[in-house]
Amino acid sequence: MFKPTRRSVLAASAVGAAAAGLAACSNDSSGGAGGAAKADFEERGPISVVRGKDNTGKFQEFIKQWNDKHPDEKVTLIELPESADEQRSQLINNAQAKSDAYTVLGLDVVWTAEFAAQQWVVELPEEKFDLDKLLPSTVETGKYFDKLYAVPYTTNAELLYYRKDLLEAAGSNEPPKTFEEMYQLIESMRGTEEGKDTLGFGSQYSKYEGLTVQLTGLAKSAGKDLFGADGKPQANSNEAKAGLQAVKDGFDKNYIPKEALTYKEEESRQAFQDGRLAFLQNWPYVWNLANAEDGSSSVNGKFDVCPVPGIGGSEGATALGGLNYGISAFAKNKGTAIDFIAFLASEEQQKAQALATGEAPAHSAVYDDPEVLEMYPYYKTLKAAVDAGTARPQVVKYGDVTQAIQEAAYDVLSGSKEVNASLDALQKTLEELQA
Repeated sequence: MFKPTRRSVLAASAVGAAAAGLAACSNDSSGGAGGAAKADFEERGPISVVRGKDNTGKFQEFIKQWNDKHPDEKVTLIELPESADEQRSQLINNAQAKSDAYTVLGLDVVWTAEFAAQQWVVELPEEKFDLDKLLPSTVETGKYFDKLYAVPYTTNAELLYYRKDLLEAAGSNEPPKTFEEMYQLIESMRGTEEGKDTLGFGSQYSKYEGLTVQLTGLAKSAGKDLFGADGKPQANSNEAKAGLQAVKDGFDKNYIPKEALTYKEEESRQAFQDGRLAFLQNWPYVWNLANAEDGSSSVNGKFDVCPVPGIGGSEGATALGGLNYGISAFAKNKGTAIDFIAFLASEEQQKAQALATGEAPAHSAVYDDPEVLEMYPYYKTLKAAVDAGTARPQVVKYGDVTQAIQEAAYDVLSGSKEVNASLDALQKTLEELQA
């Protein structure tokens, strides 16, 4: 059933020297690009944890729990801006200054390769963590050259939200497993009084990071990742072309509305919540909002979720999101940092985080916890989606790569290029970025 996602082995040649040095380092190496140094995992004392804003206050509670039990190894929270780009910028500035102000770093799952290749984070001793209790696909997001540089804290995978009432009106009680089935159901729904005005299907097709998420998942949903296990791009594979063509067909045949070219997460969520879409691919946060009982949702109690549709006989898959924790190469008290990350990755803390926020945990057991399932009945479906998920390209030049992917996909969906021409050009661009 579950197959581990590809190894995180991608590197851009522009930082080839740094990456090669990294790959050759011993298991306890750290330090900046100027040379590796032994990471001292015995040193203990006060540390900081640096991450985006804690909007729930729950993370502050976890820190207090830790500090009450470790008065000589207290953790101080440093909150960064909510923007992921601003977080990355501040983390990089700290690393380039070789400052010890930041200890434990909250890293977006797509930053692993860059921070590891530049030796801004240290390789972590795997035996210090219960990695076998975490979802395997999430652990892969913290690896680079098959070595661990960050431990997953939260993960994320998109789901297919579908209108149960419209499905029933169309004479079906089974959600679609493929794009073709979904389009056929939309056609049937439009033949009913209840579904005659539905816009069909929507997801995130605006030209931004969400489009990289889409193409990454579409390629995997057709059977092959955008990058191979050898680190080479395969963006013009038959599978990637079939994945993008499936969505292009939806636009061409009016199963996906033209307005979806402007959809990001919130625009697509609102369209579904207003009752205009029959199907929506989006992140789990939509569940509570669309089920709101305050009159803000037209679909409260009328929908359910299932895995995203597959293509050509392959199981549907989405690109994973999430937050991992690594350790700055320039920090003191790395021994305390190791233990604090292990504390955050424990089942107890992951369950508490899930109950408080609804965020998808990395710990496998939380998805089977009765208390969690009572609050979030879709968690079993979410676990299956994470298990089948794939990582976005884990490359050092991620900014250039994601921009190229977004432009290639948008050109197709907006009608300015054909699938073959656009993905062949994308393949050439990605190869040049590695040259």
